[in-house]
Amino acid sequence: MAAPEGSGLGEDARLDQETAQWLRWDKNSLTLEAVKRLIAEGNKEELRKCFGARMEFGTAGLRAAMGPGISRMNDLTIIQTTQGFCRYLEKQFSDLKQKGIVISFDARAHPSSGGSSRRFARLAATTFISQGIPVYLFSDITPTPFVPFTVSRLKLCAGIMITASHNPKQDNGYKVYWDNGAQIISPHDKGISQAIEENLEPWPQAWDDSLIDSSPLLHNPSASINNDYFEDLKKYCFHRSVNRETKVKFVHTSVHGVGHSFVQSAFKAFDLVPPEAVPEQKDPDPEFPTVKYPNPEEGKGVLTLSFALADKTKARIVLANDPDADRLAVAEKQDSGEWRVFSGNELGALLGWWLFTSWKEKNQDRSALKDTYMLSSTVSSKILRAIALKEGFHFEETLTGFKWMGNRAKQLIDQGKTVLFAFEEAIGYMCCPFVLDKDGVSAAVISAELASFLATKNLSLSQQLKAIYVEYGYHITKASYFICHDQDTIKKLFENLRNYDGKNNYPKACGKFEISAIRDLTTGYDDNQPDKKAVLPTSKSSQMITFTFANGGVATMRTSGTEPKIKYYAELCAPPGNRYDVDGSWCDFYSPDFLTGSIQMPSEMFHLSNSDPEQLKKELNELVSAIEEHFFQPQKYNLQPKAD
Repeated sequence: MAAPEGSGLGEDARLDQETAQWLRWDKNSLTLEAVKRLIAEGNKEELRKCFGARMEFGTAGLRAAMGPGISRMNDLTIIQTTQGFCRYLEKQFSDLKQKGIVISFDARAHPSSGGSSRRFARLAATTFISQGIPVYLFSDITPTPFVPFTVSRLKLCAGIMITASHNPKQDNGYKVYWDNGAQIISPHDKGISQAIEENLEPWPQAWDDSLIDSSPLLHNPSASINNDYFEDLKKYCFHRSVNRETKVKFVHTSVHGVGHSFVQSAFKAFDLVPPEAVPEQKDPDPEFPTVKYPNPEEGKGVLTLSFALADKTKARIVLANDPDADRLAVAEKQDSGEWRVFSGNELGALLGWWLFTSWKEKNQDRSALKDTYMLSSTVSSKILRAIALKEGFHFEETLTGFKWMGNRAKQLIDQGKTVLFAFEEAIGYMCCPFVLDKDGVSAAVISAELASFLATKNLSLSQQLKAIYVEYGYHITKASYFICHDQDTIKKLFENLRNYDGKNNYPKACGKFEISAIRDLTTGYDDNQPDKKAVLPTSKSSQMITFTFANGGVATMRTSGTEPKIKYYAELCAPPGNRYDVDGSWCDFYSPDFLTGSIQMPSEMFHLSNSDPEQLKKELNELVSAIEEHFFQPQKYNLQPKAD
């Protein structure tokens, strides 16, 4: 076992011990030779990068670059991680050998180190099967949401997805789901981490992945799970006749990832004509040759080829999945000819409104509302709260990350509640609670049905978004980040906010903007609560402070768990005004008349009757500038702004 940090060994001695251990245990010739070469060259700097610190197993599992060493994703670290996870599961589940686990993978590969998601998945399966534990190993690439779906459907003890989602091409990851079908939360991360440290030496059969091929413990769930997933998805199709007739055309990109065939199947399940696929990005390619970053959240840069194909085929809507198809971005061609890429919050507003509207059509009994819920993360737009307040269902916010929403959704479902929708601003949507995680496949086809339905009313997605804001109040958001690699600097910045004008005094204003409430989820302080204690869980290991302003603004500053960033999320909410003026007469946009089609909405009728969104944007920009200047103080702390 590696010498722990406080073992008294100097850094060089610890490095020598780690590399000597590596040379004994690693049987991947490419990573083994790479380490031998670094030792022969005396390249201490590179050896420190590879062996300085083991990857930390957190609630999101692992994520790191592929390559040699304990700080990277490779055959040996996958074996070590899985051995620890296996031992931890054995302690937690007495029926592990009856139930088993599921493993799947995306299309990532790293030829120079011999690592790939498929290879890592097979090694992980070997670990469990060598201990007599059944493994449901997908035979080919799948979207990430298929793993939590399989855990729930087959009532398994756990799930592993080998993916780095939308990270750069050299990265890979190891994502873990619990028996409830949601991502793990504390204390499982700490328990697994400790078990990994206790099981570093590869077990006798660890490297022999050929043993799984003839094992009766290996099952391939691909065909049955595919069938079950799309059968379940059909239950969320509300307008099949509209879908069959629609003239709306769609373009889809899977950004060189796994999504293509699954989105095609989802459209068929909804009786929609499958979208045109961007040919250059349709097939998996671990090099991601057409994009700088394979992340649709980056917006127009990633969607250039999609826009070109849409213009050529006269498609009005672009749907983009990230490489493991758990996220979705949507863009719409405007009358001006420009493409509008909806933010995660804007698409959250549209999907939330749509799923509630569709559910309400089927559930006319108002009493059902008291058991109906929507969720979003605390840094996402509060638009769902506004809709819930007006319509009478429940809204809850959770900490950042779908692990919290998935676990909370499961608790509510187990209590007999209906969870209609959950979302986070980072383009993650749970439209169908048969997957307790974000799912870009179901979100893509549900967005397509929404666009098809709106087209029958002569409405675009952009117009419907305006209608939602007029009905429930404008929610204008802005988010960005600063880069900071120094943890001490980050700590100083946040401590300064906690002792802004004297010890334990948070700021009372930010420039000209008065602060009306403060919540600090690092310390557990919330001055909105009678006892001044935060309701949401707190974590001393991450920084997160939320400021509420007297003008209706809310801003959260937080550190990232996976990147050297200090992020901020700001939102300005205006109360709802009147409804639209249709040809001089007021119309209730959410009446049965609209939904049944007896009212057609002419596109020229959009006269805003409440707060001017441009004025709200201006005020939000001023608020964000004040936060950057007074709270971030980038010059003082030497922070790097986000590159445009």
